[in-house]
Amino acid sequence: MSTLVSFHAHPDDESIATGGSIAKAKADGHRVVLVVATRGEHGEVAEGFLDAGETLADRRVVETHSSAAELGVDRVEFLGYVDSGMIGTPENDLPGSFWRADVEVAAARLAAILRDESAAVLTIYDEFGNYGHPDHIQVHRVGVRAAELAGVSRVFEATMNRDEMRRNIEEMRAHGDEATQEEMPDLDDENESFGMPEELITHAVGVEGFVTAKRRSMAAHASQIPPDSFFLRMPDDVFARAFGTEWFIRNGHPRPAGAPFGTDLFVD
Repeated sequence: MSTLVSFHAHPDDESIATGGSIAKAKADGHRVVLVVATRGEHGEVAEGFLDAGETLADRRVVETHSSAAELGVDRVEFLGYVDSGMIGTPENDLPGSFWRADVEVAAARLAAILRDESAAVLTIYDEFGNYGHPDHIQVHRVGVRAAELAGVSRVFEATMNRDEMRRNIEEMRAHGDEATQEEMPDLDDENESFGMPEELITHAVGVEGFVTAKRRSMAAHASQIPPDSFFLRMPDDVFARAFGTEWFIRNGHPRPAGAPFGTDLFVD
């Protein structure tokens, strides 16, 4: 048995980006640890959703533990930083924001967990943070450095396959309802806001058998992913098509041109 540490910026990121891979690793007999940099204090929540006296951070911590239970996570840790909001917003400069964190200090915190767990695999995000979110970019920076400090050589950057997304969106637009079409991102040839091109991706992890757990983990984050959200309104077959593969770039190990994708984060 080996240990996977999955490092994320906010509660719910683990569900969307790596929920299937987490559940698969657990089913394959590995130990799984979830580390979250912030408590998602600046997420958006519907008016009246929170109980009297409850903060959004409080609720999102509870939701994270519920999500983790759906995925089979063995340990959940928060690094203690504050959600930085979107790029260019005032929250970027708040005291304790993850975006402004000293990378060496934050990496040391994460490295301590990696060493304690004798981690074999660490997942982070790609260098652009999947879609440019400052906290996601910081996860990449901190994660890479923490792996160096702790001697973890198998570092995988969770990303989105931009080319596959484009293919799926074109198909969904051809067959989906009008509301679904309006919610889908515009991935024209000049839009590089989402994910990475297929040629840079090294691993395609098939998680078709775990999409139900992934969907339940998303639903556990009800403050951010309500039942009427785009994700949860997808028909089961469409959801399985959209989320049945999770894409990664192995840090420092590019895929040779023409070589097949890797399919297992634990095995070369």
